[in-house]
Amino acid sequence: MKLTKSILLLASAVSLFAFAGCNKKSSDGKKSVKIGIAKIVQHVALDSVEQGVIDVLKENGVNATYDLQNANGDTNTAAQIAMKYRDENVDVAVGIATPVALALANTLSDIPVVFGTVTDPLGAGLVSTLEHGERNITGMSDAIPTELHILLFKQIAGIKTLGYIYTSNEANSVSSLELVKKGCEQAGLKLVTQAITNSSEVKQAAETIINRVDGLYLTTDNTVFSALSAVKEVFGEAKKPIFSGDVTGAQDGGCLIASGFNYYKAGRATGEIVLKILNGEKPENIPVRFMTDPSDSDLLFDLDVAKNCGIQIPADYLSKANMIFENGKLTKK
Repeated sequence: MKLTKSILLLASAVSLFAFAGCNKKSSDGKKSVKIGIAKIVQHVALDSVEQGVIDVLKENGVNATYDLQNANGDTNTAAQIAMKYRDENVDVAVGIATPVALALANTLSDIPVVFGTVTDPLGAGLVSTLEHGERNITGMSDAIPTELHILLFKQIAGIKTLGYIYTSNEANSVSSLELVKKGCEQAGLKLVTQAITNSSEVKQAAETIINRVDGLYLTTDNTVFSALSAVKEVFGEAKKPIFSGDVTGAQDGGCLIASGFNYYKAGRATGEIVLKILNGEKPENIPVRFMTDPSDSDLLFDLDVAKNCGIQIPADYLSKANMIFENGKLTKK
């Protein structure tokens, strides 16, 4: 009888401990969750995505702790981060950019994975359809209208040969290259490409390509953007224009035109997906999110670069911009 009673008491204690461990609560009584957010490199656009995720969860009263990681452009590091999240058993793992998202997807089978700013989630193999997620994986895409960008660049800058620097070992950049080729064909432009594998090669790539092109187009290549200042320097000295598909990196000057969605808003969109999962929705039932609303996008013209390159931007184009960089200062409309 005493033995039975002791066993029952022990069982009760174990059950109570297990319950307390699975439902961690803060001092205010709210359940605590752990969110892993990893990005491929650190630069202002990806930092904005990260902050957007955090802000959405905070605004919705989620009591969360965060494990924020940076793979520093290295896929092996990305894989190590994924294993760390697996061992920590995070509630949701967020992968910002394709290499990190793939590392999380390949390592985590029982933990929800939300990808952020992946240009081609189909081509990367993260999902098999855009209509819904895949197993424990879903997220948002940062696909941009590359062909329209290239046509606009030609119309404003009068370029005949377009340069493109891309990361050859990043699926996102390889997919974008095909869109750039198509855009050049449609616009009747010659394309000159320069491949890199890491950020230390970016400046040399710009110096290699500078005398062979009239201007440079940048898609949302994270490795290139991590060394964007070096590209701006090379092209600024040569008085040749840059069109950036990421407005965030152009707001301190150096790019003639920048057009693309707002990365902080993209982070908030990613955060909304995380919130749905925390509220019980399965990733496999959540469609891939795209930033298609006009209010999600920005258009910037840099009049300092225009002057340096001898380019006159028509007034009707300027009227459509919500950001103007002039005399070293950014003005938002």
